[in-house]
Amino acid sequence: MREFIPRLLEEVVNATTTVDDDVVMGMGVGANETMEDADDVTVTDIDIVATVTDNINTVTGTIADVVGVTTLERGMDLVFGLAFLITAIFAAKRMAWTRQQAGAETTVVTAFYSLILVTSVFRSIWFLIPATVWTPSYTPVAILAWDKDHPAWLGAFMSEFVLTAGSLALFSIFILILVYWADILKKYFHPASRRSIPMVTFLGLVSLLVALEIVNITCFFCKLYTTEGMILFNSVLLAIVSIVCVCEITIFSHRFRTVLKTLGAINQVSTDSQVKRIVWITVTGNLFFFTRAFLEAVFCGYLLLYWKEEHTVARSFSHPWWDTYTAIKFFSEVTILSLMLYILQSRFAAAAGNNISSNNSNNSRPTGYVNVPNTDEAANGGGSGVQAMDV
Repeated sequence: MREFIPRLLEEVVNATTTVDDDVVMGMGVGANETMEDADDVTVTDIDIVATVTDNINTVTGTIADVVGVTTLERGMDLVFGLAFLITAIFAAKRMAWTRQQAGAETTVVTAFYSLILVTSVFRSIWFLIPATVWTPSYTPVAILAWDKDHPAWLGAFMSEFVLTAGSLALFSIFILILVYWADILKKYFHPASRRSIPMVTFLGLVSLLVALEIVNITCFFCKLYTTEGMILFNSVLLAIVSIVCVCEITIFSHRFRTVLKTLGAINQVSTDSQVKRIVWITVTGNLFFFTRAFLEAVFCGYLLLYWKEEHTVARSFSHPWWDTYTAIKFFSEVTILSLMLYILQSRFAAAAGNNISSNNSNNSRPTGYVNVPNTDEAANGGGSGVQAMDV
């Protein structure tokens, strides 16, 4: 890409020099002819100069589109980079504090904090490294792998790799939530069925997404499509995952609230705080995934429409279009990560406080769990039963 710009400027200079010679020769000939011929030469010269000016303006606009990074884009990168860096610091501190606590929920909460930390670190790297270090253009460019004329293909690939890694970590947070919700609900709605280990299910789903991304990278290295083809693949994949997450969160949330209200009625305790937490996760999660699915769908539709009309995807994104897409996409990510940190912190801090109170009162029942008596045990006056994890 950097070699293309000097060649473009050289062609403009050569074209301008040729035009100037023609103008001088034309004016020399016109001096020996009639006044009418001189007028014709003057009109021709004006047309030539206008053509050269248009060419220079076109080249200038092309260069601006290729290498331009506006002040707004620099500021946006700095703001998002710092926001994700602060999120990473908070997640690291909370993860370190959580690992020092005792309880059955420590491992799960630590996993959540770890995923938030990984997401924030990848996003910070992507934003805080100047865009021109990755590629000469802030907007996506269509470059094939192993292109000797465009060595920037490697930077474009690394940029997309870091971006994709952060997206997978982000989506893994909600996949982990859904896996544990499904396991808990299965215990109550299908108590006789065999339950799988939630973490094994989670690792299997994440491994499937990683395998699809490996296929995407392999197709890029085999020159089946350009870097924008990689972006299109990721957009389609994340849009599908977003729609699935919206449906699953909505279904599981409704069932979970039903279970919590039932547990509250059986144990004669209030489950309002748990229900509110479920509602918060549902609303924020659905809003995030709906926004993400909408953005990725618009992105895919625009790219396919541009390719249908122009038979290429090169220079398909203008700076205003791409800036708007980037701002909405990553603002929603910062917001959802901050809300997840808040929800986890308030939940686990309350659980730790209850655990301390429970130890002081010599209560041996695990914190965060409530007993649900089985039918036979309730009839016989038994005190044991199935335990439900507080969320």
